[in-house]
Amino acid sequence: MDFSFLDQLWLARIPLLKGLGVSVSISLLSIVLGTALGVFVGLALVYGFRPVKWIVRGYTDFIRGTPVLVLVLASYYVLSTIGIDLGPFQAGVLALAVFCSSHVGDLVRGALQSIPKGQTEAAKAIGLTFAQTFTYVLGPQALRQALPAWVNTAAEMVKASTLLSIIGVSELLLRTQELISRTFMSLEFYFFAGFLYFVINYGIERFGRYVERKTAVPS
Repeated sequence: MDFSFLDQLWLARIPLLKGLGVSVSISLLSIVLGTALGVFVGLALVYGFRPVKWIVRGYTDFIRGTPVLVLVLASYYVLSTIGIDLGPFQAGVLALAVFCSSHVGDLVRGALQSIPKGQTEAAKAIGLTFAQTFTYVLGPQALRQALPAWVNTAAEMVKASTLLSIIGVSELLLRTQELISRTFMSLEFYFFAGFLYFVINYGIERFGRYVERKTAVPS
């Protein structure tokens, strides 16, 4: 039997592609859902009533101070004890989305607070509603400021997706470990998996630069 790495890689192409697809799906869902929730978290931190600010601030501080692995295990095991039965995939997406939202919320808060108050006052003076003010005045400016840090957060979600193997999600790392247990080619397959994760994060970085160019203020 030929145990050369290329031969084994070709034989394992289907499991690896399936694992890569699961990793991409989990990362994409957690980033999109976490970003959407994080925007509302950031708005609540800046414009919410004081009790709302306290609650949301407690949420962000608690989630940011909790290891991702603990959130993953809690989403899968703890929720089931109160009657919320989630599959490994759903529990993993929930945990990563919640973690992502706490970071994005703080990014949005910082970006909005850095915008001069005169911008909001000018928008009110011409009769814009809060939704219109955020959409046309505050949102675009906050996006430009928060985008670089958001790219880093999105990349962290891709890395954190590797933790989901502990609850049985057949993502790229778990598929890689299964192949290593059969072929004993740990260095080669781990290196190849690392390369695939690099490709995903590189794609996120390029997407962030594309959005940054599109939202840049013309000089």
